[in-house]
Amino acid sequence: MLETDKLFTGSIPENYDRYMVPLIFEAFAADLARRAASLSAISVLEIAAGTGVVTRALAPKLSPDAHYVVTDLNQPMLDYAASRQAPDNRITWRQADALALPFDDAAFDLVCCQFGAMFFPDRPAAYREARRLLRPGGHFLFNVWDRIEENVFADEVTKALAEIFPDDPPRFLARTPHGYHDTGLIRRELEGAGFARVLIETRAEQSRASSPRLPALAYCQGTLLRTEIEARAAGKLDAATDHAAAAIADRHGHGEVTAKIQAHIIVAAV
Repeated sequence: MLETDKLFTGSIPENYDRYMVPLIFEAFAADLARRAASLSAISVLEIAAGTGVVTRALAPKLSPDAHYVVTDLNQPMLDYAASRQAPDNRITWRQADALALPFDDAAFDLVCCQFGAMFFPDRPAAYREARRLLRPGGHFLFNVWDRIEENVFADEVTKALAEIFPDDPPRFLARTPHGYHDTGLIRRELEGAGFARVLIETRAEQSRASSPRLPALAYCQGTLLRTEIEARAAGKLDAATDHAAAAIADRHGHGEVTAKIQAHIIVAAV
């Protein structure tokens, strides 16, 4: 991962929430919230919360006496998440680095994270932090995307942009969001961080959009692909988005489009 792969600023948080969340995140957020609620945790920490799609799904499922701390490294993403959340005195918003979380040992029953581990520059260190914060019997619940070939729209957009920039193709999606899919490695890193039991499930969902342009907008303008495109050709963002949309339309048609997305869901117990 490059250092720039963490800089969700400018219009990216709003476009991310407008386009990416309904396209690929809502179904997995609902799944993660259901799993989290089944653990009956009272004290919950969410790390790398992004624009708050899991927060919005999980908060209604927690007990009235729960304490829910929601964090993200990126303040603009966290601000946007807070602006989307209904008032709730159980929720505390806190900017925090997953590698150095500002909380006491054994402070939480559950640590959860949706599609954030891929962005951690030192995942074993982040896992040790999650383990440090969990009480006996606690759980670390998170998910990561499977390889890009199992996530059709992301793969098609990446290939389309390589046609425009053959000498320096933008590889953000393959490099970072879809770059941490080796379940054996994930298990070893969690066990090395001190987790006693690790369960990993691979789950497929369907990504749906009303037109092929929406996935192209989501990936090209709602993720850090935007930064890579603009770095290669200033003023060509819309043209690159159009090319990605055409590539999706060529395969899926010009009306409503549907394609596979796939992720790994991990539960690590203390």
